[in-house]
Amino acid sequence: MDFNMKKLASDAGIFFTRAVQFTEEKFGQAEKTELDAHFENLLARADSTKNWTEKILRQTEVLLQPNPSARVEEFLYEKLDRKVPSRVTNGELLAQYMADAASELGPTTPYGKTLIKVAEAEKQLGAAERDFIHTASISFLTPLRNFLEGDWKTISKERRLLQNRRLDLDACKARLKKAKAAEAKATVGVPAPRCWWVVCGCSWLPCPAQAEQELRVAQTEFDRQAEVTRLLLEGISSTHVNHLRCLHEFVKSQTTYYAQCYRHMLDLQKQLGRFPGTFVGTTEPASPPLSSTSPTTAAATMPVVPSVASLAPPGEASLCLEEVAPPASGTRKARVLYDYEAADSSELALLADELITVYSLPGMDPDWLIGERGNKKGKVPVTYLELLS
Repeated sequence: MDFNMKKLASDAGIFFTRAVQFTEEKFGQAEKTELDAHFENLLARADSTKNWTEKILRQTEVLLQPNPSARVEEFLYEKLDRKVPSRVTNGELLAQYMADAASELGPTTPYGKTLIKVAEAEKQLGAAERDFIHTASISFLTPLRNFLEGDWKTISKERRLLQNRRLDLDACKARLKKAKAAEAKATVGVPAPRCWWVVCGCSWLPCPAQAEQELRVAQTEFDRQAEVTRLLLEGISSTHVNHLRCLHEFVKSQTTYYAQCYRHMLDLQKQLGRFPGTFVGTTEPASPPLSSTSPTTAAATMPVVPSVASLAPPGEASLCLEEVAPPASGTRKARVLYDYEAADSSELALLADELITVYSLPGMDPDWLIGERGNKKGKVPVTYLELLS
């Protein structure tokens, strides 16, 4: 291997000079060229941007993938430039367990039917979560990583180069100062040396003319590097604009995700409300009720007996329901919480925020009441009501 000894010796000398200058600055034995206030503000803003970007990136990764082992695995796959294998979400895994439980416990029982319905909803939630993770990774995490692994590395490299140029400049200033001091101490009447170097104690110093030339070159290189670094630091404003756009995309994807989850759960609640044997609330609460207007609390105070429709002969449920007279006492007003579409003629369709009269009859399912609105009458689910006085 061909070594350039002159270049190696020159690089070693430069490194030693910088090390001496840096050490003397730390001990307060050498002067340091200070950057202007605007440049210092740019440096501080860049450092703050980098630090907060790292924190936001890491915490977003935790939000999208709470499992640290899975995050490490995905990191290794990315570093090895390999495709990350598809992973089942927690919602999809829960859906699979519920479906298997329903198959084993009996898919035709009320519990089995409910398990199947909830499993379908959880599977939809898992699919929505998968789409959200994919969208957030592309639109939000990727731009943040690109900044840290691309732009910031370039800025850091130029800042280190600027630091070296500043050390060279301050070292040249120190040499010029020492050379002038050595020249002033020369014997009176002896002309100043015209050679490139003069002896000062045990050190060799350039003559003032040479030191001034080196200083001019170092100043030029420092100014050029300072301008390059300044342009890169001012580009942080563009980075903020780009991250702002990515943040809007992240909020949009998160809004879409939660809206999908809300729709899926609202549909599930409506489906469960139509199951005659489905318990949406607890009929015997373990603790005292928090509010007298709670739907589940009201359900606990109603008589617990089979449904009216199940007591009538087949084909006569609606007839018997119309012939049922409200009790002399026990009717209450109720406000409808959600829209409800009647599943058959024995049920009463509801509109959110409307007021109806409700009451219970002996033999009714605790999750249902008889509702009246004008001359219309039908069964209504308790979970869709807020019972008033």
